[in-house]
Amino acid sequence: MTGVVTPTTGRTAKPMRKALRAKAPGLKAERSLWDEGHGFVVGVDEVGRGSWAGPLTVGAAIVPRERRVNGVRDSKMLTEAERERLFDRLTEWCVAWGVGHASETECDELGMSEAQRLAARRAIEDLGVAPDQVLIDGKWDFVGGGITRTIVKGDATCLSIATASILAKVTRDRIMRQEAQHFPGYDFEFNKGYPCPRHKVALQGYGPTSIHRRSWVFMDHIHWSGVNRYERPLPPDPQLSLFDELIPAS
Repeated sequence: MTGVVTPTTGRTAKPMRKALRAKAPGLKAERSLWDEGHGFVVGVDEVGRGSWAGPLTVGAAIVPRERRVNGVRDSKMLTEAERERLFDRLTEWCVAWGVGHASETECDELGMSEAQRLAARRAIEDLGVAPDQVLIDGKWDFVGGGITRTIVKGDATCLSIATASILAKVTRDRIMRQEAQHFPGYDFEFNKGYPCPRHKVALQGYGPTSIHRRSWVFMDHIHWSGVNRYERPLPPDPQLSLFDELIPAS
């Protein structure tokens, strides 16, 4: 695609990136729920589930019914600079928004599914309003409560979910850039805690940091560090507990 000469400046405008030329997410799902009488329709999305370090983050967003912000897409389609430019505009534009985290320790102790539920609950509480309906990206309902609808590829087609994905991504990326100052060598400012060659080399050279998820399988390959892989304790056996109650200790 060639550049376009603008009539006002005579200069050649930079062609729009292919990702931004794709169809923008819309309000079809939200309007359907508004028409049913639901007032606060919340879009929800998570980031950081596949990361080896840092929090799991969930964003929640209630978007206006009429006004729009140009350039909103699934956060994965945007560059970091584009997401950063959008962030303040989106927080001012949203009717309400919130972000919730589950720390790396909570991810280890609870498991990823429960940690995602916890982060989602915190994000929705951060909204400051009670949702009438929640739209979730993907097939898995990690919110619950009987007020949810899942949308496969919702971050690409649903405006409130796409907005939530950007809010969550920017917030988590900023956290990881801050953490990079405390853990030089791991390139957290670039990889945001996800596995990549330099991150793996740093783990082999320095071992895990305090923000690594220590229940993950990569821990099995760095035993020399003296830090063992975290193993969640098994839940108590209810049958065993009942047996113990029936037979008193001698």
